[in-house]
Amino acid sequence: MNTLFESTITSLPLLGRGKVRDIYAVGADHLLIVTSDRLSAFDVIMPDPIPGKGEVLTAVANFWFGKLAHIIPNQLTGIDPESVVQGEDERNQVRGRSLVVKRLKPLPIEAVARGYLIGSGWKDYQAHGTVCGIPLPTGLRQAEKLPQPLFTPATKAEMGEHDENIDFVRVEKMLGAPLAAQVRDTTLRLYREAAAHAQVRGIIIADTKFEFGQDAAGKLYLIDEVLTPDSSRFWPTDQYRVGISPPSFDKQFVRDYLETLDWDKKAPGPKLPAEILAKTAAKYREALTRLTGQA
Repeated sequence: MNTLFESTITSLPLLGRGKVRDIYAVGADHLLIVTSDRLSAFDVIMPDPIPGKGEVLTAVANFWFGKLAHIIPNQLTGIDPESVVQGEDERNQVRGRSLVVKRLKPLPIEAVARGYLIGSGWKDYQAHGTVCGIPLPTGLRQAEKLPQPLFTPATKAEMGEHDENIDFVRVEKMLGAPLAAQVRDTTLRLYREAAAHAQVRGIIIADTKFEFGQDAAGKLYLIDEVLTPDSSRFWPTDQYRVGISPPSFDKQFVRDYLETLDWDKKAPGPKLPAEILAKTAAKYREALTRLTGQA
């Protein structure tokens, strides 16, 4: 299986590297997004890639872009990534793990949808009885299904920093009331449809984050990655229990291993054993197969 820690596309201008994705300019109107096999845990990029991870994330995102296109237009162009690079080496780097997308202006928030009380939402609820300022009934337990899905936006943090949960009033100030309402309503509709699809395939989508962008006319698009194991909390329905944090289809094996080490959770990250890499890769592949039927 091909593994790519970092792309080296010299035929296009490099615009930046995120935790997982490398972004290149394709003319003035398009971007090439290469999804590497890098993995970050505790906001630190690990030195060892997860074999096949970038291809799985790309396949999952493409599935959701197609399935949810009736709700909102997305960033896809249909342009073959291999057609915008040069040479066999560059084509090998982008094959199966890349997208050529519209160049849009990203909104300055992450649009988070929560269907279950877990993670930072659970911590917020324990401290205040609310999630992002939204009051919830008393007596809810960890991982419990919420009475209805919540829109709980967050700011976008710089690399190595943590996102900050914000309330809807702040989103309205940042985006204006009409756009804020559109983002909230679209986020919740996307989440509900995706969660219903996943449920019958043995996966609970506990929460997920969407990103949106606008074109020059202000039209809203779904961008970035969509409902992948990196941007979502996927739980196997047969192992779900209220009161505990269920196992998930992502980097759980890596996090659990790192918690056993004497590591201060600062860069550089420690080397990962082959067994941990293999188990993590298998979980990503299982999520793809369950959600899409693809091997």
